[in-house]
Amino acid sequence: MADATDELSLVFQALADSTRRAIISRLRAGPATVGELAEPFAMSRPAISQHLKVLERAGLIERTADAQWRRCTLRTAPLDEASAWVDRHRDEWNERFDLLDERLRELKGQTDA
Repeated sequence: MADATDELSLVFQALADSTRRAIISRLRAGPATVGELAEPFAMSRPAISQHLKVLERAGLIERTADAQWRRCTLRTAPLDEASAWVDRHRDEWNERFDLLDERLRELKGQTDA
């Protein structure tokens, strides 16, 4: 069993929150300051900062200081790794769903008879 602090787990945990997904979506357009990222949300700066810490810990963003400005930049490598993991497992999941569909049809056929 994987440790909850392994890289992939940290990425999926970070992506589990809609605010963090929205921040990542915004960063697809390019680097942004913390203030720019906080702007569309009805939450405090400390709350936004906590979200950014989770994203940074997962390796999804990089924060840099430029004078008094704190800029955030999207790092796509962890997203690529998460996508590759899902792709590797997709065939297995689809096969299991197909087997489940088949079994449900069999059960329905038994109750209709």
